[in-house]
Amino acid sequence: MQIILASRRSPDAAPNDDFAAATATVAVVLDGAAAVPGSDTGCVHGTAWFVHRLGVSFVDLLARNADSSTPDNLAQAIVNVNALHAGCDMSSPGSPSAAVAAVRVKEETIEFLALGGTTIVLEEPSGVLVISGNRGGDDGTGKRRPTVSSTVRSDPSVANHAHIDTMSRRGLRRVVLLTDGASRLADQFGLMDWSGLLDLLEDGGPELLIEHVRKAERSDPDRLRWPRDQAYDHATVILCDLRDRAAGQA
Repeated sequence: MQIILASRRSPDAAPNDDFAAATATVAVVLDGAAAVPGSDTGCVHGTAWFVHRLGVSFVDLLARNADSSTPDNLAQAIVNVNALHAGCDMSSPGSPSAAVAAVRVKEETIEFLALGGTTIVLEEPSGVLVISGNRGGDDGTGKRRPTVSSTVRSDPSVANHAHIDTMSRRGLRRVVLLTDGASRLADQFGLMDWSGLLDLLEDGGPELLIEHVRKAERSDPDRLRWPRDQAYDHATVILCDLRDRAAGQA
C-alpha cells in the first residue's frame, strides 16, 4: 500500500487543528473542533494538543492491536488522552473534540471507521463509495448509509456511535480519508463529483486537491456563493493506493 498525505492549516487560524498519520497498514485523520471564542473550554491544553495526542495514541493502538476492533482502539485512545490531562474538566460543552476517520488494511479485508465530519472515499470495481461520519454514505444509486453526528470528547463510549464496516480488499483501488475542510470541494461546493476528486488526486496528489480547495475559498471570501461557517478551514487528505503495480492492476 502506498500512502501520500497532506495537511494545511486555515489561513485564518493557527495552529492546525487537524491531524494525519499513517503506517504501512493504518491511516488516520482527525478534524479538531475548537470551542467558541470566549467560552469555557474546561481544558487548559487546547484543541491542537488534544487532537495530536489522541491521533498518536489511536494510530499506535490500531497498528499494534490487530485483533481489537477499531471502535475499541478509539475508546482506549480516549482513555489514554484523558489520563494525560486528568485535571481538566472535559465534560464542559466547550471542551476540545474531534471528528475521526480511520482505515486499517489487513491481508484480505479493510476496516474503516468514520465519526463526525470526516469522509472516506473508496474506489471499488463497481464505482465509488462515499462514507461520511455525518451524512452516511452514497453508493452512487441513491442508497444512503446510517448517519452519525457525534464527535470524540472525553467519553470512550462515543466510539460506539461511529460508522464502522469491514469489506474485502479485493478489487479496491484507492481509499481516501478527508477532513471536511478538504471534502468541501465535492460535498459542499459541488465543483466536482467524487470520481473527479479521485482523478484530481491521481493527477497531483493531496497537495493539489487542497490548493483547489483554497482557490475556491478565495473566490468566495464573503461566503455568498457557498454559505458556510468558516470562509477557510483546515484541510487534510490521506490517499491510500492499494493497486498492485507489480501485477499490472490499473
